[in-house]
Amino acid sequence: MTAALVATCIQMNAQKLATSYKGTSNNNPISASVFCADPTALEYNGRLYVYGTNDHQQFIKNGKKGDNSYGDIKSIVVFSTDDMVNWTFHGTIDTKKICAGWVTYPWYQGYGVSWAPSVTWRTTEDGTDEFFLYFCNSSHGVGVLKANSPIGPWTSPNNKLMINYDTPGAFPGGTSANFDPGVVIDENGIGWISFGGLNDNGALLPDNARIAKLKPNMTEVDGKPVRIPAPYHFEANELNVIGGKYVYTYCSHWSRNQDEWNTYKNEHNISANMPGGGTMCYMVSDNPMDPNSWVFKDYYGPGVAGNNHSHLQKFQGNYYHIYHDHGSVLLDAMKSAGAVDASAGDYRSICVNKATVNESTATINRVTLNLEGVSSVKNLNPYELQQAETMANCAGIEYEDFTNIQKNGTISTLGNDASENMQVKMEAGSWINLRGLDFGTTGAGKFTLRAKGTGTLEIRTVRIGAKPAATIEFSSNEMEDHTIELDATKFTDIKKNVFFVVTSATDVYIDAWQFTESGSAGISMIENSKPVKLQRYDLAGRKLSDSHSHRGIIIEQYTDENGVKHSRKRY
Repeated sequence: MTAALVATCIQMNAQKLATSYKGTSNNNPISASVFCADPTALEYNGRLYVYGTNDHQQFIKNGKKGDNSYGDIKSIVVFSTDDMVNWTFHGTIDTKKICAGWVTYPWYQGYGVSWAPSVTWRTTEDGTDEFFLYFCNSSHGVGVLKANSPIGPWTSPNNKLMINYDTPGAFPGGTSANFDPGVVIDENGIGWISFGGLNDNGALLPDNARIAKLKPNMTEVDGKPVRIPAPYHFEANELNVIGGKYVYTYCSHWSRNQDEWNTYKNEHNISANMPGGGTMCYMVSDNPMDPNSWVFKDYYGPGVAGNNHSHLQKFQGNYYHIYHDHGSVLLDAMKSAGAVDASAGDYRSICVNKATVNESTATINRVTLNLEGVSSVKNLNPYELQQAETMANCAGIEYEDFTNIQKNGTISTLGNDASENMQVKMEAGSWINLRGLDFGTTGAGKFTLRAKGTGTLEIRTVRIGAKPAATIEFSSNEMEDHTIELDATKFTDIKKNVFFVVTSATDVYIDAWQFTESGSAGISMIENSKPVKLQRYDLAGRKLSDSHSHRGIIIEQYTDENGVKHSRKRY
């Protein structure tokens, strides 16, 4: 064989892998491929759900170049996790479609865009779970959506903005903005919403922040909003209840004066230093409707390049600072690699870092921001059915529904039911990285991939450049389960990294995957025992009726004839 032919064979056998712009070991940002910002979050049934402004929609509309103008952002992204490292992308909430029936006169009460969401939920007296998602319609006001699960389907309970220029106590047109809602339900079951910003004029007390009580239905304001005397307030309002106190967080503006601040400190008998520009500040109150009750505590979130927006969230006993990276390390890496036009700017990414909170005093320590992110709170179970949209990192993939945004960018065809199972489109060289899979001491004896198209997928452990521990070849026109036997000795213990690498692909879509423990027959079919009290749920825990048509993974819970309770995932 000639040297040239040998070189050619080596080149053909070498697989060029898609580039990771997130970095091989970083946990920030939470998505390696979707630009999103202005995060809010809730904990439900052991999972953390994060919602954000869909910067990626504007990115696509702009042809992946130019600055983010925000005007074509008409949907909200949804992610979730139960370990803080592997994140599931649930698609987007199509606010334009949901709010299509809003009034168009006056113009400022109708729908235009959806930015900066804030979310909360409650269980009603009859046991129904209700979720409320608020968002700002540019600077004109605040809208609200409602659902019975954290991923929808969402509906609009109103036919217009809940807060607008005509709302008594809100900001009339031309002054401060009625935007960036922050919502919370307190320990008495009362809902509260904060909003406002801009038009600061460099003032220490710009009078551009408001808080209002919500009616029991959570979709109407109860009485007139009142002022929050937030020093150097700019935007990015959010609310929490910590230790029985109301905690209001916001982003500071950049115009500050030390002498002016010293006077303010003395007048209010506080010791906090003057906040930096674009930092996340917080105030505390025992009586939110009394402006004089609000006490400025400090800033806890460092400033970032450009605007700042964050949410403080408790999950599994720990507090987290969820924020967007305005400088966008993801975008910078893409530009450096020539993957997007050098003119692209202001497409943001959501990140998470640990926060330390003293609940007895409602005090938040200064947060450190880094790309390393946070550690996992649990290991991922490879013996449970997992969605392909769950990943810690990836490269070269596309979410099928996500890229269905029409090329003109003005209409999103994603639909408003984010719980519909999505698919991941993969090309040759693309890959998905999961972290912290616990195979146990016995190890995995089988692997099942639910996919369509024709392709080859390699499973690699420890590092992406490692030799494959297993290879699966598949070919089908429809979504089908493809199963292979494994060498269990290669799939034992806790793996820091597992990579699914597609080395050849023709119209390949991956829907889900699952390992089977060695020596196990796998998850027994429900028909093997007589089910009693069978109930079906979607992945968010929303109960499904027998007549409910649901595409994708569901959870079945039942008690067999012997009184043993079972729970399994299936399609």
